[in-house]
Amino acid sequence: MAKANVRKAMVTRETKETQIEITIDLDGKGNVTVDTGIGFFDHMLNSFGRHALFDLNIKAKGDLFVDCHHLIEDTGIVLGEAIKKALGDKKSIKRYGNAILPMDEALVLCAVDLSGRPYYSSDLHFTNQSVGYFDTAMVKEFFYAVSYSAGMNLHFKMFSGENDHHIIEAAFKAFAKAIDSATQVDNRIEDVLSTKGTL
Repeated sequence: MAKANVRKAMVTRETKETQIEITIDLDGKGNVTVDTGIGFFDHMLNSFGRHALFDLNIKAKGDLFVDCHHLIEDTGIVLGEAIKKALGDKKSIKRYGNAILPMDEALVLCAVDLSGRPYYSSDLHFTNQSVGYFDTAMVKEFFYAVSYSAGMNLHFKMFSGENDHHIIEAAFKAFAKAIDSATQVDNRIEDVLSTKGTL
């Protein structure tokens, strides 16, 4: 299936708290390089890029001496902006995607609509304050930031799960598979998949 156009982007963000640079290729092969200074976050972003089959390079530095909040949230903002920029006019994309992903005892659903309208909903819940140096409260902050900067509806439903690592990893991988589906080009869609004529 022919691709509509080159769907790559680079986005940078620099504040007094963080310095972040992300490059993305939506039509990649899952080649990922990540360095955020937070091991578990690197693991999740690697899993995301690999399972979405996006080529992804993330370099992020921030005030980790305060805590992990600013770095993780700002990475979400930049990732969302990069996805939005790489999608361009969204011509011929499928727009919707969903995945139910198991990770041992955890089972998580993710659904995505690349509508241009931001909305985030989740019932993911955790029993511990952190996994490594990653605060579990930051799962919401990260995905909220992605959804609002990308302009997407993003929903998570948790059907089962006890181990926080498994739940979070299932969420990142489900998001990867859902957005991979939503960003796919379908040549039957001659413009954009909307009765309004725009996304």
